[in-house]
Amino acid sequence: MADKNLKQRNEIANEYKWDIEAMYPDESQWERDMDECLSLASGFAKYDGHLTESARTLAEALKLRDQIWLKLEHAFVYAHMKKDEDNRVDKYQAMDDKCGSVIARVSAAMSFFTPQLLEAPEEEILGYIEEEPELKTYEFMLKDTLREKAHILTAAEENLLAQMSEVLGATNDVFTMLNNADMTFGTIKDENGEEVTLTHGNYIAFMHSHDRDVRQAAFTNMYEAYKALINTLATNYNYNVKTDVVSARIRKYDSSRQAALSGGNIPEEVYDRLIETVHEYLPVLHRYIELRKKVLGVDELKMYDIYVPMVKLPKKDIPYEEAIEIMKEGLAPLGEEYVSTLQKGVDERWMDVYENQGKTSGAYSFGSYDSKPYVLLNYTDTLNDVFTIVHEMGHSMHSWYTRANQPFIYGDHSIFTAEVASTVNESLLIQHLLEKETDPEMKKYLLNHYIEDFRTTLFRQTMFAEFEHLTHKEVENGGTLTAQWLNDTYNDLNNKYFGPSLTQDEYIQYEWARIPHFYRGFYVYQYATGYSAATAISRKILTEGSAARDAYIDFLKSGSSDHPVELLKIAGVDMGSPEPVKLAMETFKDLVEEFEKLML
Repeated sequence: MADKNLKQRNEIANEYKWDIEAMYPDESQWERDMDECLSLASGFAKYDGHLTESARTLAEALKLRDQIWLKLEHAFVYAHMKKDEDNRVDKYQAMDDKCGSVIARVSAAMSFFTPQLLEAPEEEILGYIEEEPELKTYEFMLKDTLREKAHILTAAEENLLAQMSEVLGATNDVFTMLNNADMTFGTIKDENGEEVTLTHGNYIAFMHSHDRDVRQAAFTNMYEAYKALINTLATNYNYNVKTDVVSARIRKYDSSRQAALSGGNIPEEVYDRLIETVHEYLPVLHRYIELRKKVLGVDELKMYDIYVPMVKLPKKDIPYEEAIEIMKEGLAPLGEEYVSTLQKGVDERWMDVYENQGKTSGAYSFGSYDSKPYVLLNYTDTLNDVFTIVHEMGHSMHSWYTRANQPFIYGDHSIFTAEVASTVNESLLIQHLLEKETDPEMKKYLLNHYIEDFRTTLFRQTMFAEFEHLTHKEVENGGTLTAQWLNDTYNDLNNKYFGPSLTQDEYIQYEWARIPHFYRGFYVYQYATGYSAATAISRKILTEGSAARDAYIDFLKSGSSDHPVELLKIAGVDMGSPEPVKLAMETFKDLVEEFEKLML
């Protein structure tokens, strides 16, 4: 395992830290970029009132807008990631905050763009696209903006909202600082009886411990910390949801959910159908939870028993270097170019590997259009961490392919498509490990791991999505999200999803308070839809070979050049139909049946 006593940032070897300095070898350039973005944004005012007077003028304005946002994105990513290295460092807190201020000012200075674009007759804009070759690049973006015309405000109103953007994001910032910088979780005794500081980074490892006392101690300590601040956290989340609701109303959406899904042109039926289909298969999940209770041999199954593997993994640490080799083997079906680029990412230090004091918890892939596609990890030498690397590198490879093939305007991804890229990798890895495994006990362990992937992604994230839908509806109907309401609502959902084999727990009601993704409204459902799509795509790659692989790589290259549902059709999956979620649920059912036969 990695060191249990957390190191300071400067004690971590450079080879295990991301090469973020490549973004700004001289940090003074960061300040100059901030000033230049403000200056360019100020110069953008020359298009105010003239934006659509000719096709050429519109093309010039779009190019300048891209130039500004490309530079500002680069600066923001750097400041944000430097802060994530150690949230206690005042300098990077200040830089990140300054970026937020500059983004708000730049947004305000250019806020006239969309309203004035939409003031022009639609046929005029479509004519400009045909007339001016440089506008062909922007054709999808322009037509998509026209689609959203009913929800764009006047130039003056858009300017006000842009200036308020910094304030509107405050609840997320408050949660981040509470969660990563201020909250502590005490110490517990590990499996060896040694006193260890509990952190976000090692919590999941403790929840996988086969020592029930260790699991209970970690679980209790974690949630006692959230319980102590539950009223503050509830108030903060209440205002976060209110922000979503008010913003949607201002933009004339019927609901905050409609507003959140509208950007990707995702039908709300996709969200509802996901929840309905998962509800249909809850009896299969309950059957699995009952199996867990029998296998663990406990009189009462508690929430701290949910994550521990039902089959003991042979004691084996997996060093980071070995994890990289496992990743390359598992992802070989994606082709030689894909695998060699993974190795390039390791050699060029895309990844920040180990936890240190003050470092942001969890894992993510992040970067600007013209930076490396960086990955933040908190690696602890477990098989679970290997899957985390594979997942996040899936995101980074998606970024790598997209940025090599798309212009800046389409160089990002919707979460709806991004989660497919990460989960295809996980699916390929688990199937590779299952196929080559000869040890019956290890095969049981891997089957259990695969089932847990479904539980934690498809079921858990759908439960989160249902919770979010309920919280936003409550505020939209004039209610207030008190700590008691949030606790009770979450607890009821947890009981519904886990079923009668789980004994009521006094702490799980506080779990909503530690979920960072709840501060990005209607975000988490895309993990579940992405998992469903990835299940279908990985199956196609393994059964159909190079044709399916090439279609998938083409999807990775597509960025945000079309709506998510359309982009996934490139890879042969139609998320507009119920089939991908049904297929994933049937796969889960088959795995549970196979696992039952091996375990009983």
